Amino acid sequence: MTIDNSYKDKKVITIGVVSELTGLSERQIRYYEERKLIFPERKEGKSRKYSFNDIETLIDIANKIEEGTQTYEIRQDMIKKQKLKDEKEIKKQMIQGQLNAHFGIQKKHYR
Repeated sequence: MTIDNSYKDKKVITIGVVSELTGLSERQIRYYEERKLIFPERKEGKSRKYSFNDIETLIDIANKIEEGTQTYEIRQDMIKKQKLKDEKEIKKQMIQGQLNAHFGIQKKHYR
């Protein structure tokens, strides 16, 4: 049985619940959003909704802050990690395209 991890990306958790789960105040969570470290979805009435991945990110941020890391440094690290992830995905798509071309496979969308 394979586990579908997409539930971790669904933005359905309110800021109050996130605060309880992480131990961070709602003010801290909003501050991390202002610093572009977290990106909640805005629902009707401008309420914020978070995912399980967001919660994990917030816990990671809080741990780094506690260790003395500045929010700017955390943001730069997040940018680097995303860039590497994007580059890996591009390489994967290029290799898949080369394999498809070599073996005459019609174009499919891979994830």
